[in-house]
Amino acid sequence: MGDLEIRPAVAEDVPAIVAMLADDPLGAQRESPEDLTPYLAALARLSADPNQHLVVAAREDRVIGTLQLTVIPGLSRKGSTRAIIEGVRVHTDERGSGLGTRLIEWAVLESGRQGCQLVQLTSDATRTDAHRFYERLGFVASHVGFKLQL
Repeated sequence: MGDLEIRPAVAEDVPAIVAMLADDPLGAQRESPEDLTPYLAALARLSADPNQHLVVAAREDRVIGTLQLTVIPGLSRKGSTRAIIEGVRVHTDERGSGLGTRLIEWAVLESGRQGCQLVQLTSDATRTDAHRFYERLGFVASHVGFKLQL
């Protein structure tokens, strides 16, 4: 994986990112790769916010992975800053290659560079393989998450 580049996402990456987001049973229900307009608008908002880091993993100019890292300053935990990892996806052809590990390792290191004291993530309750993956990387399933669709 020596030729792997992890870099900020740009507009030209959006079709590949959305395709990965839609490439599983859950994503297929909530993503719309045929209309990239809302995704491009979201990328513009993310790019303008210094606490948002949407990155892609690319090899030979081909996007093969992505994740979003959000840095959140806070008061709890003695004013700690935390990071949230979201939207982790690895292209189907690259699963099992170690790319997911590289992406998470990048996110953890970047969180430290951003002054974070805690890194957290959520994973859909049905994604048991992902849960094992995150636990293998040292994450602990210590909380129960809740969501409210608006």
